[in-house]
Amino acid sequence: MPDQATIDAVKALLEICTKKKLTLATAESCTGGLVAAVISEIPGSSAVFDRGFVTYSNEAKQQMLGVTPATIDVYGAVSSECAEEMAKGALAHASVDLAVSITGIAGPTGAVPGKPIGLVYFCAASRSGRVIAHDRKYGDIGRANVRHGSVLQALAMLQELAEKEEPRPPAAKS
Repeated sequence: MPDQATIDAVKALLEICTKKKLTLATAESCTGGLVAAVISEIPGSSAVFDRGFVTYSNEAKQQMLGVTPATIDVYGAVSSECAEEMAKGALAHASVDLAVSITGIAGPTGAVPGKPIGLVYFCAASRSGRVIAHDRKYGDIGRANVRHGSVLQALAMLQELAEKEEPRPPAAKS
């Protein structure tokens, strides 16, 4: 069960998305679907939440989200470039208004030179073309804490994007 701060963040996101008739998807690597899980924990979230892509492997990022092999070869799966391709790929592969991506090193292993444990990249993108990108250096605070912090960051970015979006116009009657 998510903690109260997480539940409050999800409820605030769902409220603004419901009011504006916005839908969303997640593209998660190091969080393994936790953002999708906390969103779907809230009754009524199906009006807003469409799907989550859990793309833990590089192959999954490429097959499910269209991340290019060159991006992974040049920048790595843990990079701002990969996070942006993941978010835009989620928009391309789902009929949603907003998407957020997360890719990082939760630990306790996986660090490489220049990419320490606790380094996480995020990107939120909207169908209207807005993009917000952040990275967080949580440090070696434990796998669960890195993942929890990443969930809160992703929810905050989705809310920031939702607040800037225009409401979706009503569907035309035929």
